[in-house]
Amino acid sequence: MTNYGTIPTSSSPSGPPVNLEYISRAKERLKAGLGTRRPWREMFDIHCFNLPKSFHEAVARVRTNIAYFRMNYAIVVLLILFLSLLWHPISLIVFIAMMVVWLFLYFLRDEPLVIFGRLISDQVVLIVLAVVTIIVLLLTRATTNILSSLLVGVVVVLIHAAIRKTDDLFADEEAAGGLLRSSGPSSSS
Repeated sequence: MTNYGTIPTSSSPSGPPVNLEYISRAKERLKAGLGTRRPWREMFDIHCFNLPKSFHEAVARVRTNIAYFRMNYAIVVLLILFLSLLWHPISLIVFIAMMVVWLFLYFLRDEPLVIFGRLISDQVVLIVLAVVTIIVLLLTRATTNILSSLLVGVVVVLIHAAIRKTDDLFADEEAAGGLLRSSGPSSSS
């Protein structure tokens, strides 16, 4: 009983603690890269919607809302794309496989990529993955479906960003260094 209360120092490297550490590290890197998801209730607050008074105001709202709700908008576009691929199971499988490839080769890598003793830069990995993703998705013969769903997703995001007021987002903008604030005066509604 001399080991009572001690933590064993030798644990297998492939055990659950390492896997949990890898998952939590991956989650942190995704949050850092994409930003934090804002509460859906805040995004769809019915009292925060009205039409902009001018084109300049609409553009300012779009910029602020896209910066603030970046992760939410990415989820909306990916959900629309996913739903459009439900009727194309091969494309859906390819889409999910390419997402996994992107996660492991680009987003979740801690160390530089080395192939045959050569160091591959992040820019090369990004370009190669983008080209391979486009080619593979085009080979699934769902090109029109993919492009139209991306267009629908972008239109939905732009409409929401233009009609959602940004008055209640200023406190968070100032905390973020004022990067999201437009140069024009804010309108009170």
